[in-house]
Amino acid sequence: MLATAMVTMSVMILALYVITVIAYWQIFKKAGEKGWKSLIPLYNSYIMYKISWKTSMFWIMLILDIVYAVLACINVYAQNGILSFLSFAIYIAVFVIAIISMHKLSKAFGHGAGFTVGLVLLSPIFILILAFGSSQYVGNTTVTAEKIEE
Repeated sequence: MLATAMVTMSVMILALYVITVIAYWQIFKKAGEKGWKSLIPLYNSYIMYKISWKTSMFWIMLILDIVYAVLACINVYAQNGILSFLSFAIYIAVFVIAIISMHKLSKAFGHGAGFTVGLVLLSPIFILILAFGSSQYVGNTTVTAEKIEE
């Protein structure tokens, strides 16, 4: 029974990953990037940050994720209150940055805060809507704003 559940869950996770890669392929094409870039883990996230925000935020997120993972592993053995607090604070920072990233993606395709809520709560569905719906890439609003300020 447990083995069947694990196999079913694994198949569902794999299917969700494949659907996400296909959706990213379309999103990248709409944004003027090559679709094959969606096939490479981590690089596809880098491109998504390039499309919607800043690539420097990708590196910040990657570093925060690594630091969080290391602290969480250490905390399992140390059970230190300070480490617990620090790892929780990093987790909250990653969560907030992820939401901002989704909002930037929403704006890059001409949508607003309502679409951002959809991306946060029902990410796979709203990613598919961006990919296969009528959404058009209007550009990276962050980069555009920085060029205007200069």
